[in-house]
Amino acid sequence: MSLFSYEGFFVLTILMLALDLYQTRGGKVTIKKAAIWSLFWVVLALAFNVVIYMYWPQMAPDSTYTNSEAATAFLTGYLLEKSLSVDNLFVFALIFGQFAVPESIRPRVLMLGVVGALILRAIMIMVGAELLTQFHWILYIFAAFLLYTGYKLWSEDEDEQEDFSESLPVRLVKKCFRVTDDYRGNNFFVKDSKGWLATPLLIVIAVIALTDVMFALDSIPAIFAVTKEPFLVMTANVFALLGLRSLYFVLEGMLTRFCYLRPALAFILSFIGIKMLLMETAYAIPTVVSLGVIVLTITAAILGSLWKTRDMDAEAK
Repeated sequence: MSLFSYEGFFVLTILMLALDLYQTRGGKVTIKKAAIWSLFWVVLALAFNVVIYMYWPQMAPDSTYTNSEAATAFLTGYLLEKSLSVDNLFVFALIFGQFAVPESIRPRVLMLGVVGALILRAIMIMVGAELLTQFHWILYIFAAFLLYTGYKLWSEDEDEQEDFSESLPVRLVKKCFRVTDDYRGNNFFVKDSKGWLATPLLIVIAVIALTDVMFALDSIPAIFAVTKEPFLVMTANVFALLGLRSLYFVLEGMLTRFCYLRPALAFILSFIGIKMLLMETAYAIPTVVSLGVIVLTITAAILGSLWKTRDMDAEAK
């Protein structure tokens, strides 16, 4: 077993998750600490990209990609998944607010959310790769789905916040268990004289699991438009999700300022959908062009958002 195998990368992922869990022990995450760790996960992803560039033939002996093509595909997929994962942060913040999740247990909740997302995406990557191998026309279904998702993001009203209080996971938990009125630390269940009760933490985890499914349905077809190499798809997803917890605590107080993020993501998903439609034609969009479009779009969205909402800083002071 080596790093170049799925088994080796699985072990590396477990070690990285353990490191991420260790650095948030105690439940208190400062912005400075979160920023340092966010930078660490980005640097680690870029270092892995260098490894791909140097050792791609050992990683995928049967691949038709050159070293530079594989590295470009990984970097593009990583930035795409990282961009889409920021949308998760808005939903996490909304869930934490609606269910009044104590700050002390938010790191644990985020970790469980990330682990759930990794498991779901691993399953969907394996299924998606097999479907694309057996049924090439699935590409066009993926493309149509991405275009539809981009349209939904573009047309939806950002001021309308989704209400998770009556969502399916909430109803299922309340139907199966009695639920306590308050949180009990990190416990999912507590016991009283009448038997076991679920805590609101179980409901929050169930809701986050549902959002993991929703976001995986967007992100997996999107990255298959960049590359159909399962190893690159898997590793790009892992590295994009690993820094999600730290990034949340960095951006927690700034999420409302990213007013142009949704339109930017809508444009990116639509662009990737078009790229997928053109993949087998003379007008196929090179991966390096996709990389440039993603970088420029996200950069413009961030800078434009910060400029438009610059008065928020003055009001805060």
